[in-house]
Amino acid sequence: MLTPHMPTDPAEAQTSNRLAVRCRLWVENCRRADLEEKTPDQLNKHYRLCAKHFEPAMICKTSPYRTVLRDTAIPTIFDLTSHLGNPHSRHRKRIKVLTDEEVQKIKERRLESSIEQLSKKDSDAQDDSETTDDVPRLTPEQKDLREFLKSSFEVMILIGRQSFPFSSNAREDEMRSREEWLFNPGNFQALLENRINAGDEFLRRRFESAAVNEEYCPAVQQRQLLDVCEKCVREEILQQVRECRFFSIVTGELVDFPEGEHLPIFLRFVDQDNTLREEFIEFLSFEGEEVTVAERLESRLMKGWGLSMEHCRGQAYAGSGILGTKMKVITAQLKEKYPMAVITPTSTCALNVHLANGMSLTGVQVVMSVLKKSNAFFRASPLLQTELDNAISILCQGNLEKESILKEGSRSTWTDLHNLFEMAVDLLEPLLLCMDSIHDNEDLKWSDQVTSDAYAISEALADFEFIVTLVILKNALSFTRAFGKNLQGETIDVFFAANSLTAVLHSLHEVSDNLEVYHEFWFEEAVNMATAMEVPVRVPRLFLRKQQTPDTIEIQAESFFKEYLTQPVMEYITQEVKDIFSENHLKALKCLSLVPAVMGQMRFNTSEESHADIYRTDLPHPDTLPAELHCWRIKWKHRGKEVSLPSTIYETLQHSDVKFFPNVNAFLKILATLPVLKLDGSHGETAQRRLQAYLTDTAVSQRCKNLAVLNINYHIKTDLEEMVQCYLKRYPEESKTD
Repeated sequence: MLTPHMPTDPAEAQTSNRLAVRCRLWVENCRRADLEEKTPDQLNKHYRLCAKHFEPAMICKTSPYRTVLRDTAIPTIFDLTSHLGNPHSRHRKRIKVLTDEEVQKIKERRLESSIEQLSKKDSDAQDDSETTDDVPRLTPEQKDLREFLKSSFEVMILIGRQSFPFSSNAREDEMRSREEWLFNPGNFQALLENRINAGDEFLRRRFESAAVNEEYCPAVQQRQLLDVCEKCVREEILQQVRECRFFSIVTGELVDFPEGEHLPIFLRFVDQDNTLREEFIEFLSFEGEEVTVAERLESRLMKGWGLSMEHCRGQAYAGSGILGTKMKVITAQLKEKYPMAVITPTSTCALNVHLANGMSLTGVQVVMSVLKKSNAFFRASPLLQTELDNAISILCQGNLEKESILKEGSRSTWTDLHNLFEMAVDLLEPLLLCMDSIHDNEDLKWSDQVTSDAYAISEALADFEFIVTLVILKNALSFTRAFGKNLQGETIDVFFAANSLTAVLHSLHEVSDNLEVYHEFWFEEAVNMATAMEVPVRVPRLFLRKQQTPDTIEIQAESFFKEYLTQPVMEYITQEVKDIFSENHLKALKCLSLVPAVMGQMRFNTSEESHADIYRTDLPHPDTLPAELHCWRIKWKHRGKEVSLPSTIYETLQHSDVKFFPNVNAFLKILATLPVLKLDGSHGETAQRRLQAYLTDTAVSQRCKNLAVLNINYHIKTDLEEMVQCYLKRYPEESKTD
């Protein structure tokens, strides 16, 4: 819906008369008698006109997301007779439509006053013409530069989206520097030459007099072009984030580049179409201590991207081992400074996997690493998967149901499942049998690399510390398995999970209070499994070496693992669950009762007011929130039988009536940004998948951060004119020296 732009700045006051004339012309063409007495300010503030009433030439698209009228736009397309034969419009409220004679009389009454206005308009037009004449015109050289930059940006975008390396055939160790290697003109110049051969006459004229071996675009200029491309693509996303205000930060696993490890940063937000998005923004250097990285992230977000951490509502990270430990410190520091930026698990990682990844115990990290290697080992070849199926069949004779479950589970990415540790315990014996068979390689059917990998995995599996750690993780995390599964379920499941946390913590405390009894049962289970696999029960060799105890003192394995494994695991799980599901986080999740399907499940007996204070300052009209929540419940409680209750935040935001509840609308958008909730809508988790695809298809030595941003965000529309303007503004010396 469009409206004539009214001046808001004192500098625009001189144009107010012309705009008033435009408003009268709009009313006359609409033939609305009821609007005749309205002032231009009232028309501008309270009335809108659909874009279909304007000629296409009157509308300019400043970007794929914004539509703006030209300054001289007047509505001319109207159908004032189609409603006469429509029986459904018979009972609508009638608004008087002016006839041609009435319009003519109105024009005659205004003729005298219009003469003065038109005179002033001509004077203003003359002033505008003089101003236009003062604007310097582009020289032929400047025009040529702009055309060349457009062509270069097109090539650069193609290289980024198709993940082409700049260097075509030169090896890194033969180049004098990485800059020279990365921007060897090979591929870039080859694509420019291809455009010339395809009929680009401008490029042909520009380079027809160049030497055969001359570079069309120097390496330094290529770097500049790439920087501008990346900046414009990122800015298009950031502009949408700024429009919606609230967002969450999601980080992934560290990515290796030739210049070091970098942290991928994603922003999660609800766009102007009420669609939940999670977009990749940038790779952040991970050098330095946790405090340094936290300050770098905050500075980049606020100074580099023009966002405010005051609008950050959630943080989530993925990572295990050292990365997980560091990210935990980094997010805690940001949360201490910005309490509303709550820490949550990611919607793409099971809670139990997240908890295990965060444990700094060496034995736990070894288990997680070996399980990931095992899963990747069999997914690399169907023949290897067949070998595992055979091992499962041998060990599950007579139990067809278990055999079917294990075979089906082993073919998936079972290291991402909520029941990962239960699956791993059941698969442990078949895994060891299969690895031993592959390592023996009696039929010589496996390569040396495959047999070597199988031997390394079998050595880890056939260790009692691995077995007992896996069994204890399975039992200790059984109390959070259902809770974590509900967090990644439907909205109603997440709501009930938030209300069941007290019961989960009660179970964890009960285990800790009776650790002797629980550990005895868990250790016995590990011993029985080790005996079946012919693995000796013993204390880890490295521990014995460090202790240097007299030979006469024998350390009991059961007491050792109780003190150094079971107890630390239970303490970590209990504390981590408390930290992740803080008071603010739980209040937010309990406000999911705003979703109509959840209200219906609760028989519309919900009390969001007791939790809504968490986001009260973020709402447009916080004083009217209680009354609005009451009307929101009444609306859905007394809906028609044919109206179904929206079951997710996304469905609720797409409902046409939500705009009449501004506080609820704002509340739901903020809730949707929490990383713990599933991604709904068309965008889903595509940014994460595109990042993984880029890393899989690109060798570390050929990776480039700038090109990665273009490749991952290939769906973002680009404006070549905007890129040219940005380039000339950023590198003004180029336009002077060209």
